[in-house]
Amino acid sequence: MSFRKVNIIILVLAVVFFLLVLHHNFLGLSSLLRNEVSDSGIVGLQPIDFIPNAPHDAVDGRQEEVPVVIAASEDRLGGTIAAINSIQHNTRSNVIFYIVTLNHTADHLRSWLSSSTLKSIRYKIVNFDTKLLEGKIKEEPDQGESVKPLTFARFYLPILVPSAKKAIYMDDDVIVQGDILALYNTPLKPGHAAAFSEDCDSVYTKVVIRGAGNQYNYIGYLDYKKERIRKLSMKASTCSFNPGVFVANLTEWKRQNITNQLEKWMKLNVEEGLYSRTLAGSITTPPLLIVFYQQHSTIDPMWNVRHLGSSAGKRYSPQFVKAAKLLHWNGHFKPWGRTASFTDVWEKWYIPDPTGKFSLIRRHTEISNIK
Repeated sequence: MSFRKVNIIILVLAVVFFLLVLHHNFLGLSSLLRNEVSDSGIVGLQPIDFIPNAPHDAVDGRQEEVPVVIAASEDRLGGTIAAINSIQHNTRSNVIFYIVTLNHTADHLRSWLSSSTLKSIRYKIVNFDTKLLEGKIKEEPDQGESVKPLTFARFYLPILVPSAKKAIYMDDDVIVQGDILALYNTPLKPGHAAAFSEDCDSVYTKVVIRGAGNQYNYIGYLDYKKERIRKLSMKASTCSFNPGVFVANLTEWKRQNITNQLEKWMKLNVEEGLYSRTLAGSITTPPLLIVFYQQHSTIDPMWNVRHLGSSAGKRYSPQFVKAAKLLHWNGHFKPWGRTASFTDVWEKWYIPDPTGKFSLIRRHTEISNIK
C-alpha cells in the first residue's frame, strides 16, 4: 500500500513539474510573439535599429513624442540628412525620426548619422520590402518615380509608426525653418485622417508644368475619360493637394482603413490605367486624391512652400523664402543638383558624407565655394 502511495506521489509530482515547464514555455512563446508583432507590424516593414535616448538637456522627457517619417533612398540620401538636420536644429521638441529605407542603404545611412552632429538624434531605421508593392504599380517610361518603391512609404504610416496616434510625413527634398511642433499641432477636423497643403491655397502655387497639364486640380492627375473615375462624381476642377508634407491622425487612418483603400486604387490603376497620361506630379498623388476627396484638413501653406525644384521657384523673393516654415524642392531640380533655386539655403543644413559616396553636383564656378 505504501509503495503504491509513493508511486502516486511521484506521478503527481511529475505531472506538476511537466505543467510548470509547459507554462513557462508558453509564457516565453507568448512574449516572443508579442515582441515580433509590436516590432515588425507586417511582413515587409522590419525595424533595423533604434536609438532610444537623446541627451538629457536636449529634450524634455515629459513632452509628447513627435514622430516624423521620412524616406532615405541611396541616390537622395544627402537630402534626407539635410532635412533631419534642419528639423533637429529648429526645435526643442521630443522628435523621433522614422527613417524608411532599403536594406542596402541602411549601413550607409547609419554611418552618416553616427559620424555627424546628428549622432544624438532619436531615430528608427525601417526596412521597406518592395514585395509590398507587387501587383500595385507598373513601370511607365515617362513616369520614372513609379518604380521608386520608397515613394509609397507614406501609404503605410500606421505600420511604420505602430504606437503613435499622430505623425508627420515629409519628403526628403525639404528644409524645415520653423519649429516642427507647430506643424505637428495642426488641428484636424473630426473624421479627417490627414491634413495637406492644397495647391490652390495661394496664387504662387498655381503653376503649369510644361507638358503636364494643370498641377493644381484633379484633372491634372486623373483620367476623366475612364468610367470608373467618372462614377466617383469628383469635380475635375477640384483643387488638388501636395502629399510631400502632411500630418496624419493615425487613429482615424486605421479606423477608415486608409492603407487598404490606397492599395485598392493602386491595383485598379494597374488594371485600368486611371491616372492622367500627363501626370502633373508624384505617382503617389492620384490614389491619395481619390481617398481623401473632400475628406482632409489643411496645413498652413507656409509649412509647404513648394515648386523650388521647378522654374516657378525662381519667382520667390529672398524675403519670402526666409519667412517660409518649410521649403520644398518638388520638381525635377533638386537642391543637391545644379539648377535648383535657393540651393544656398538648403546647403546650410547639408552635412558632407563621411564615406564620400554622396556628393553635391555643382557648376564649375561653384566648386570652390562648397568645399
